[in-house]
Parts: sequence; C-alpha cells; structure tokens
Amino acid sequence: MSAIRVTVLRTAGSVPREAGTSMLVSADTTEGTIGGGALEWEAMRHARAMLAEGRTTGERTVPLGPALGQCCGGSVTLGFRQAETLADTDRAPLWIWGAGHVGRAVTATVAPLPNFAITLIDTAVERFPEEIHGEARIVAVHPDRLVKHAPPEAHHLIMTYSHEIDLALCHALLSHDFASVGLIGSATKWARFRSRLSALGHSNAQISRIACPIGDTTLGKHPQAIAVGVAAALLRSADRETGRQTG
Repeated sequence: MSAIRVTVLRTAGSVPREAGTSMLVSADTTEGTIGGGALEWEAMRHARAMLAEGRTTGERTVPLGPALGQCCGGSVTLGFRQAETLADTDRAPLWIWGAGHVGRAVTATVAPLPNFAITLIDTAVERFPEEIHGEARIVAVHPDRLVKHAPPEAHHLIMTYSHEIDLALCHALLSHDFASVGLIGSATKWARFRSRLSALGHSNAQISRIACPIGDTTLGKHPQAIAVGVAAALLRSADRETGRQTG
C-alpha cells in the first residue's frame, strides 16, 4: 500500500469544502486538497499513520472548532481508503473534441476539478499541447468515427478547427447516447448547423439537446474566458446530477 485517498463524505454547518472533495496522501507527497489548513494537516497525519500501520480503510468525524480551533463552526466526516491514484470512478467522462486554443484552455481549467475525467481528441499528435493536465489523449483522423466508443454518460465539448468536423461530430452524437453536448460557435454558425442537421434527419427536439454557443458570452471570447464559462456550466450540471441521485 502506497497511498490513502481522503474524501469528504459528509458535512454539517460551515466547512471549507463540499462532500466529494478528495486528496491523495502518500508517505512524502500529497495530491489535491480538502481545504481548511488544520483539517488538511490532521487528515494527512491520520492517513500517514494508517500507511505506517498497514490499515486500509477508516472514517473520522472532525468538529472543526472544538477539535482544531478553526473559526468555521461546522463538522466534516472524512473517509480514508487505500488508493493508488486520486482519480475516482465516480468522475463523469468529459470528451473534448479539439486541442486548439479553446480546447487547451478548457482542459487546463477543468482538469483540477474532481468531477470530470477528461479525454482530449484531435486529428494529429502535434496538435496536442506539451503539458499534461491528467487528461487521456486520442489521435483520430476521422473523429466522428470515434463517437461510437464514447460512454453514453459522457459530456462532450466540440471545438475543432473545422466546421465540417464539428458538423460530423454533431451528427454522430445525435445518433448516440450522451449526457450533454456543447458546440463552440456563433448564432449564425448554429443556425446553419440546425438546418443541416435537420436535413440529415434529426428532429428539432434532438438538435436542441446541443448547446451553442458554450460558456458565458458576457465574459468575452478570450479562450480562458470561454473556459471559465464552460467550467461553471459543467459544475452546475454536475450539481444537478448529484441532486437527482441523492434527492
């Protein structure tokens, strides 16, 4: 056993981070954060004690004020479990089609979040950025042919360098199950796409499942501004999904 994943299981009152937040603790390194300063140090101490003693699972409820002297008055229940990576099978698949300026910005912005497991797809290996943010990478000369391999619960963001590739991806995805699809583009581009997708046999109800434009248009068109808006929309979607599962 080389590491312990620490996960916020439940919270009450004012707390640093929400349920589902996690960090990975090994004997001499950490990855991720559960926040809270003293809470995190206590979690690290406990996880390393487990590693030293060979324990693989555990759970602790920590009252932040009385136990740690923190000003927030809530309590946090932490789960401790043997793990090798921070990645959790509960993360939603996010397929980003296109490794250009916006695709790279979205990947870099969303990758640190615990909600999504990113797959970045483009047509040539040289189009990918040098830096790795934890995403999987796929080279596909004809990206639309890859759609059939996407998990039905995946979220998709289409932002390639080609309108024809974008349209082919929309067409393929409308014939495949998905959680959500976002397409980068203007109102004019979307109007043309709607017409062409209708001619390809898709109903208005199907076509309307694609969101275009993506992000928050009030933030501007800079790649990082688009990425911030997209990340916010994805987080709201994840919150709604969590609410449906627990409600």
